[in-house]
Amino acid sequence: MARSVLVLNSGSSSLKYAVIEPDSETMVVDGIVERIGEGEVRDHAEALQTAFGQMAEAGRGPDALDLVAVGHRVVHGGPDLYEPTLVDDALVARIDELSPLAPLHNPPALLGIKEARKALPDLPHVAVFDTAFFHDLPAAAATYAIDRDIAEQWHIRRYGFHGTSHQYVSEQAAAFLGVPLDSVRQIVLHLGNGASASAIVGGRPVDTSMGLTPMEGLVMGTRSGDIDPGLMFYLWRTAKMTVEDIEEMLNRRSGVRGLGGEVDFRMLHQRIESGDASAQLAYDVYIHRLRKYIGAYLALLGGADVITFTAGVGENDAAVRRDALSGMAPLGIELDEVLNTGPDKKARRISADRSPTTVLVVPTDEELAIARACTNLIEH
Repeated sequence: MARSVLVLNSGSSSLKYAVIEPDSETMVVDGIVERIGEGEVRDHAEALQTAFGQMAEAGRGPDALDLVAVGHRVVHGGPDLYEPTLVDDALVARIDELSPLAPLHNPPALLGIKEARKALPDLPHVAVFDTAFFHDLPAAAATYAIDRDIAEQWHIRRYGFHGTSHQYVSEQAAAFLGVPLDSVRQIVLHLGNGASASAIVGGRPVDTSMGLTPMEGLVMGTRSGDIDPGLMFYLWRTAKMTVEDIEEMLNRRSGVRGLGGEVDFRMLHQRIESGDASAQLAYDVYIHRLRKYIGAYLALLGGADVITFTAGVGENDAAVRRDALSGMAPLGIELDEVLNTGPDKKARRISADRSPTTVLVVPTDEELAIARACTNLIEH
């Protein structure tokens, strides 16, 4: 029986799971338990048991598999946690201490870790951090222009997120092109409900759009991305909103949903086609911000060898890809419309043959990347 890794991604109201055979890159089973605390599944302990039940129904329960580790996606590793790390009580406490940096993400991840350790106590558990890939950003990119002493005391810097995806996709892009990773200038656009961009040279990131928290940067499904920080003071002083209300609004009632009432881009396109002005504005703002980041990273890199779209929107929405890069032929970027709208779901080129910059669509596989990180750690 091939060895496998159980990968868990615990959210506040959902638990995503996957069993991966990292050697063969096989997805044995995957699924999601939703509405934790809202329906029949009362908490993360019941969610994990529900996941085990779903796996067993598929003939892939934990007892029937040669599990060698459990990998946990943890969004924020702070300044010190940037390598895949075996979970022990001290690490659990450290992740908990970092919760103020990711209040929507680290607490549910901790719940998942605690329950999985109880359920599978004989397996090594490994935490893999979303921030790890961006740990060594150049100081000019990682540093905010605020009071230096305050920044140092409170660990304020650009951490970046979706790092597992950006690293995996950038490596896959180089492999697809058949060129050494260390020779490529890349822009990776991870466009899902959460969205982020990165500029990568020689396999190492030199900038990324998300910052201290996963709220900065591109317009997202429910998050605002870049805003004037003065907006928060204005709402606090003038609208008498609390800090909690402002945080809730910027995280859950902003972005595409806040402007257009939708998160699903398929529904957003339908509303645009029906003449919905708010949906059109939401889409236009989303594309405008995306183009600004592409332009900034082209300037930072001195041009790109490859631009890669990934994640749910990036992989599946041809209109977003088209509009994000339209009019950029003078910058060496030109799509092939037939390739861009083709049905293929595998890694593929969508740029015109004459385009100096290659444009790719590369499906991300964060679960596989986490599973590989787990086996690499426990073997060395």
